[in-house]
Amino acid sequence: MRFDFVIIGGGSAGSTMASRLTEDPNVSVCLLEAGGEGNGILVRAPVGAVAMLPGRPKICNWAFETEPQPGLNGRRGYQPRGKTLGGSSAINAMLYVRGQKEDYDNWANQGNEGWDWNNVLHYFKKAENNVRGADDAHGDSGPLQVSDQKAPRPISEAYIQACTETQLHRSKDFNAGDNEGAGYWQTTVHHSAEKNGERCSAAAGYLFPVMNQRANLTVITQAHATRILFEGKRAVGVAYRQGKQDKQVHAVKEVILSGGAFKSPQLLQLSGVGRPEDITPHGIEMVHELPGVGQNLQDHLDFTMAYKTKDTDNFGIGLRGFVKLISEILKWRKDGNSMIASTISECGSFFKTDPNLDRPDVQNHFVIAIVDDHARKLHFGYGYSCHVCVLRPYSRGEVFLKSADPFAAPGIDPRFLSDERDLQTLIRGAKMTRAMLEAPAMAKYKHKELFGVSDHTTDSEWEQHIRNRSDTVYHPVGTCKMGHDEMAVVDSSLRVHGMKGLRVVDASIMPALVSGNTNAPTIMIAKKASDMIKESYAS
Repeated sequence: MRFDFVIIGGGSAGSTMASRLTEDPNVSVCLLEAGGEGNGILVRAPVGAVAMLPGRPKICNWAFETEPQPGLNGRRGYQPRGKTLGGSSAINAMLYVRGQKEDYDNWANQGNEGWDWNNVLHYFKKAENNVRGADDAHGDSGPLQVSDQKAPRPISEAYIQACTETQLHRSKDFNAGDNEGAGYWQTTVHHSAEKNGERCSAAAGYLFPVMNQRANLTVITQAHATRILFEGKRAVGVAYRQGKQDKQVHAVKEVILSGGAFKSPQLLQLSGVGRPEDITPHGIEMVHELPGVGQNLQDHLDFTMAYKTKDTDNFGIGLRGFVKLISEILKWRKDGNSMIASTISECGSFFKTDPNLDRPDVQNHFVIAIVDDHARKLHFGYGYSCHVCVLRPYSRGEVFLKSADPFAAPGIDPRFLSDERDLQTLIRGAKMTRAMLEAPAMAKYKHKELFGVSDHTTDSEWEQHIRNRSDTVYHPVGTCKMGHDEMAVVDSSLRVHGMKGLRVVDASIMPALVSGNTNAPTIMIAKKASDMIKESYAS
């Protein structure tokens, strides 16, 4: 099979590009996805994320683990990643957050022309069909459905009020370039009458409406890419396995790698592109030396505090909750406006741990349930949690090959807390978050504080709590970074340095982690890349 473009990975970036590139009927695209179709009930119902996230069993989820982390007292971290059309946008918490203006201006200041806030804002707006309509910061005609919370719980409002009682202002929009404040998240959830309250993954927004309508788009699921095919320094196709069959597909113009921060560097390494020390020990022949492949891994480390409550108007384990859940399912099936459409984290905040900072350095996700170990440890009863994460970590890790087997998981070493500055920021952020949770607005909900935290917790005890219980909040980036220094993997047009016919388009190209959730930025990257690709082949 021969196509103009072959895209590896049908996640947030791959789904978006497959749709955008095939707008031209004269352009043919093949999209390869290792997982399934991503349109089951657990994907469509937002609360279904609770069943998919733990990875027990692996439902639409690669469910990776990290190497033991010295900074986390030797624990292995858990890294869920979407394995289905829509990728991680099919299993995430659906929060629509762009990051801060300065994040993108910083990318541009590193020599990545056209990636500053003013330039990328166009693509954010172009992607959106925002329920609030169009304005200077938002769009209302894009494929990605962006909604307000459908049926937020009273306890979420109490958290926002508690933040205002501790000197944070209420924010009505986290996505205009300045995140500071507390408020409700907007979400990638449908707001049309026919699909109101359903998850809008990247596949649901971009791919599903067109993939059976366009003769120039071929989508192949259950197709695990095993290596990129090269002729010299030019990418010419992809080898993949579907079931028990080894197959190939060839690209006339380009191979586009959109496997994400873990799978994209792994496939490059399996194909002989990267550092020799990562590749040759596994008996793989070098094709192109590129020292930055797999390096520069950044992720948001997250620490969670939780409380038991006697309030049952949230998610929990109990008879009353079960009865309520049945009624909410019926509501959701009727009109979508129910707890089933909840993102579980309905609100949150961005704040500074030092008033002298120019912008927030910590994010809170307030959750209307007790969250422990990625929902892999369950607690009877009802409660609430608050996640604390350092927005711009200094720690850097890597992704590497553990085997020449393309079906083996990559080695993932985030090196969490390897830089002391991240620990100190997380301690300050945790203490300030607890002050919010202890504010008067939360008093009527508080019953019992969990996990050993108290009024008398010392800084050394905070450190041990953090090292014992922190883990990712699912935002790995940077392992095929964009730039022009010796560790850059792609240029500002996302073409792989020193190669022809090969681009990387996903979160791995971020030179620095954005100050917030990463799904919306990844879709923006794909939209901008699609325009650059179209322009490069314009006659």
